[in-house]
Amino acid sequence: MDKIVVSNEYFNPLDTLSCGQIFRYKQFNNGYLVISKDKICYIYNIDNEVVIQTEDKEYFYNFFDIDTDYSKIVNYALNYGNQTLTRSATLGKGIRILHQDPFEMLFTFIISQNNNIKRISSTVEKLCERVGTKLSSPFGDYYAFPSATQMSVLTEADYKEMGFGYRGRYFIELISLINGGFNVYDLSAYSDSNLKQALTSLVGVGEKVANCVSLFGYYRTSAFPVDTWIEKIYIDDFSGTLKDRKKITEWFENEFKEYSGYIQQYLFHYKRNS
Repeated sequence: MDKIVVSNEYFNPLDTLSCGQIFRYKQFNNGYLVISKDKICYIYNIDNEVVIQTEDKEYFYNFFDIDTDYSKIVNYALNYGNQTLTRSATLGKGIRILHQDPFEMLFTFIISQNNNIKRISSTVEKLCERVGTKLSSPFGDYYAFPSATQMSVLTEADYKEMGFGYRGRYFIELISLINGGFNVYDLSAYSDSNLKQALTSLVGVGEKVANCVSLFGYYRTSAFPVDTWIEKIYIDDFSGTLKDRKKITEWFENEFKEYSGYIQQYLFHYKRNS
């Protein structure tokens, strides 16, 4: 069992996991089990350090964005000159943008539409338990996120039974598209704008989901998802006058550029917890 040990000055596992970018984690002993694709790790705090135990060290080193200097990002936010952003970055300076799997992010964020985090997590887990591969680890058994082939056996009635509602139809259409040759991973080569355009052309993917998948699935930190919380912040704390969420997204992305995704997470976390 390998260990990754890093300072906790700019790494708070709970804030990172609970801010809406990942839905497969749960409390375990003194920390959390995190599942991504078919891999699992145990992450916890001890003294002034964060410890990650896993049999997939290289994967989770990249997953938790260990090599990025977050002090530079936090200092940028603190010096921007907006009181709310200053408070947000102070509260959320331990949030990291996770390097997650594009296929998993596409399907989980389709589930996220008009949904809350607890219910999204529950629905994702039902899907994994239904058709995902059962695996063993030093931390107990768990289920991998299913492949397109594994999900192909599911009907609209199956999705309805698992609580997907209208989203089940989107899954069926996307799985058919993928089995027909569409490759989610090929989009990694696209520019930021072409990536979003390609994502929004998919059934069940609107502007917000496309931005979430861009940010959390393709690590495009210039993406800035806008939901109800962020729209309120834009109006109340940035004196915004735009009404269309796509235009609000564009405003934030033009304002914060490559820091957009980090700033969005600080603001989102702050608004939900203040």
